[in-house]
Amino acid sequence: MKFRVSFTAALLAAGLPLMSLQAAPLQAVPAVQAGNATQATMLAAGWAGERVVAVGDHGVVLLSDDQGRQWRQARSVPLSTPLTGVSFVDARHGWAVGHWGAILSTADGGESWQVQRLSSEEDRPLFAVHFFDARQGVAVGLWSLVLTTEDGGKTWTEQPLQAPPGAKRADLNLMGLFADNHGTLYATAEHGQVLRSDDQGKNWRYLDTGYEGTLWSGAVLADGRLLLGGQRGTLLQGSADGKAFRRVPTQGKGSVTSIAVAGARILAVGLDGLKVRSRDGGNSFQEAPSADGLSLTAALFNADGTPLLFSRRGVMPRQE
Repeated sequence: MKFRVSFTAALLAAGLPLMSLQAAPLQAVPAVQAGNATQATMLAAGWAGERVVAVGDHGVVLLSDDQGRQWRQARSVPLSTPLTGVSFVDARHGWAVGHWGAILSTADGGESWQVQRLSSEEDRPLFAVHFFDARQGVAVGLWSLVLTTEDGGKTWTEQPLQAPPGAKRADLNLMGLFADNHGTLYATAEHGQVLRSDDQGKNWRYLDTGYEGTLWSGAVLADGRLLLGGQRGTLLQGSADGKAFRRVPTQGKGSVTSIAVAGARILAVGLDGLKVRSRDGGNSFQEAPSADGLSLTAALFNADGTPLLFSRRGVMPRQE
């Protein structure tokens, strides 16, 4: 499955209201068509077959059919609230999540979207979504919110979480989702916690990384190891069972918002222009200097190995 998601450190970077549970009831307003849509803050991106789909602030959804050279706005999005995560299982069927617990679905590759779930009285945002196939999916968000579906999103079930070790209740913010090729799902969270599920999100166990900060993003490397991104340039490597995590030396101090993997190629991006690369499957890493310090929010690899980058100021120029 070929897609990548970015994670909601970008929300903080953009100054968006991450925790606004006491906001006024939502008045659902469709996203507007804007001439400068490509400059909207993008918060997540993924592949729908050969199409790139990026989602972000104001309900903006951008589409590219030429690997990021040209972009257009989706013609119909029913909400103008921030969209924070996206997942596709094929060229047509995908889901996006965001503020107000919104879950949107598409059956035409992102051209048009429909609301599957919306909590108009309580802004308990969802931060990430992952679908295993056209029926089974998971979404996570504020205060240990975990939702699962077995019917393609027609119905969603909230899954209770046990409290993490040493805590009295489960109230961690779950920031990102990523999976391996065998269906094992991981969620990054606060206080250095990673959650692992082997049954499509119904049951979870905690993996303690030894890190105390928030983990924003993660990915499974080609050899099965985990790479996690946290605050202040933190990158952690460890085994899939959560043992022997070690810190990857980095100089940059921007929080890691997204990690893209394509074979032996790895790219971690983050706030303040952070870019950390590996070309040998994570055995060594190099940092790329940023000329402008622009905060990056999502990254993908094209088929030719060139990266596609997204930022607080929208789509970044394609690197040929």
